[in-house]
Amino acid sequence: MKTKLLVLGLAIGAIALVQPLSAANSTSNVSVSATVSATAKLSVGTSTLTFPNADPDVTPSIVASEGAVSISAKAKTSAGSTVTLTLLAAGDLLSGTDSIAISNLTWSASGTDFVSGTMSKTAAQTVASWSNSGTRSGSQSFALANSWSYATGSYSAQATYTLTAP
Repeated sequence: MKTKLLVLGLAIGAIALVQPLSAANSTSNVSVSATVSATAKLSVGTSTLTFPNADPDVTPSIVASEGAVSISAKAKTSAGSTVTLTLLAAGDLLSGTDSIAISNLTWSASGTDFVSGTMSKTAAQTVASWSNSGTRSGSQSFALANSWSYATGSYSAQATYTLTAP
């Protein structure tokens, strides 16, 4: 029995030597914060559209020489908010004092949430819209209605894309 107690005592002593006599712990908390602000980024594949001369009887609608215009729109916004991409012309197509109504310029669209439309100089026209943050890629194919009534000349106009992420 004394031998068993001696062995038990030695075992307890060995365990005690392996374990630290007292352990110290210290903890500290850190506060983590991040700011995410409304952000919008727009990329348009070309800055120029050209429409070549054509016979209105043969080509009643002239397609832009550049083909489809690629568009990439990225936006961060509040949950449930609507992101919109619009296009607004500064005025009609002008050549000196001659003009072609900008409403003769239309587009067809492809890509998720992109829509077809007609150019306007008075109200921004929706090109794409969606809810919540995200990215959208699409394209617009522009066409100019051709007419025998247009005066000869080299016509131009400016239009502005606006991507809004409230």
